[in-house]
Amino acid sequence: MTLSPPRVPAAGVRRLTATLYGHAFLRDLILLYPVYALLFADTGLSVWQISSLFALWSVTGLVVEVPSGAWADAVSRRLLLWLGPLLTATGFALWVLAPSYGTFALGFVLWGIGEALGSGALEALVYDELDRLGAAGHYARIMGRARAAGLLAVVAAMGLAGPVLALGGYPAVGALSVLACLLASATAARLPEHRAARAGSEGWAATLRAGLARARADRAVLGALLLVPAVTAVWGTLDEYTPLLTRETGVPDDKVPYVLLLVWAGATAGGLLAGPAERLGTTRLAALLGGSALALAAGAAAGTPAGLLLVALSFAGFQLATVLADARLQHRLDESGRATLTSVAGLGTSLATLVVYGAYGLIGSATTHGTAFAWLATPYLVTALLLTARARAARARP
Repeated sequence: MTLSPPRVPAAGVRRLTATLYGHAFLRDLILLYPVYALLFADTGLSVWQISSLFALWSVTGLVVEVPSGAWADAVSRRLLLWLGPLLTATGFALWVLAPSYGTFALGFVLWGIGEALGSGALEALVYDELDRLGAAGHYARIMGRARAAGLLAVVAAMGLAGPVLALGGYPAVGALSVLACLLASATAARLPEHRAARAGSEGWAATLRAGLARARADRAVLGALLLVPAVTAVWGTLDEYTPLLTRETGVPDDKVPYVLLLVWAGATAGGLLAGPAERLGTTRLAALLGGSALALAAGAAAGTPAGLLLVALSFAGFQLATVLADARLQHRLDESGRATLTSVAGLGTSLATLVVYGAYGLIGSATTHGTAFAWLATPYLVTALLLTARARAARARP
C-alpha cells in the first residue's frame, strides 16, 4: 500500500499565508494616511507643530524598536502583533474625537509604539512557522506577497479617502481607520504560533544581549544585518518626495496622484517578484541594486514625465531587493533571537532614514529634486560594488 504524503504542512502554510495577507492588507488600509496632515492644519496647527509631531513619531519608533524585538523573543510574538493595532486604533480615535496638539502627539506616540511592536515580531513569527512546516525556503515569496498586499491597501486607502471625507468628514475617515486597525488586530490574533514564550528568569534584556552578541560573533549575521538598512533606507525615504519630483517634471497637480499610483504599482510588482528571485546569489543581487540605481538616477535626472517610468522601475527593483535582504537575514538567524536582531535591522533602517532626510534637505535646497534623487542613487552603487567584491572574495577562498 502506498501512503500519501501528509497534508498537514500544506494546510498549515495555507492558513498562515491567508491570515498573513489579510493582516498585511488591513494593517495598511488606513484612510487617514493621505489626509491626516490636512486634519492637523484644519485644527489650526502651524507647520512647526506638524513637523514636531512627525519628529515625535520617529523618535518613539527609535526608542521602542529594539526593546520590542527582544520582548517578542522573550514572550509571545502573536501577542505583540494583535496589541500593536489596538494602540494605533486608540490614537486614531483620539485624533478625531478630541483634535488638538496634545491628542495628536499622544496618538503619534501610540502609533509609533504600535508599529514598533510589530516590527521584527511579524518576520520572526512567519519564518519560524514556515520552518516548522518545512517551507522556510518560500519565506521571500510569501513576505513579498504580504508587502504587495500592504501596498495595495495603501492604494485603496488613497482612492477611498477623498469620497469618504466628502461624505462624512474626518470622523468618518477616522472611524474607518479605527475599524481597519481593529480588524488587523483580530486577524493577527488568528496567526498560528507554536513557539513557547521564554520570559522566565531571563526576560527581554537578556534576550537583547544574547542577540547582539550573536551579531558581533558571526560575520555572516552581521553582514546580513547591515544589508537591510543599506537596501531599505534610501528608497523608502525618497518615496516621501516623489510628489515633488512628479510636479517638477511638469505634471499638473490634479494628475500627480495618478503618477504616484504608477510608482506604487512598480513597488508592488517588485514584491510579487520575490518568489522567482528568491535564489538570487550575491552577484545577481548586486546587479539588481546597481541596475535599479542607474534607472533611478536616469529617470529622475531626465526631468520629464516619461522619466518617471524609470523611477517606477527602480522602485520595483528596490522593493524586490528589500524582501531578499530580509530573507537573507532570516535564513542566518535562529529562533531564540530572530525578532531581536530583525528589530536591530529595523533600528538601523530608521537611523539611516534620518541621515537620508538630512542629506536630501541639503541637496534639495541647493538644486532640483531630480538632481537630489540622482545623487541619492549613489549609495546603492556603493552597496552593489561591496557585494560584488564580497562575492569575488568568497569564490577566491579555498
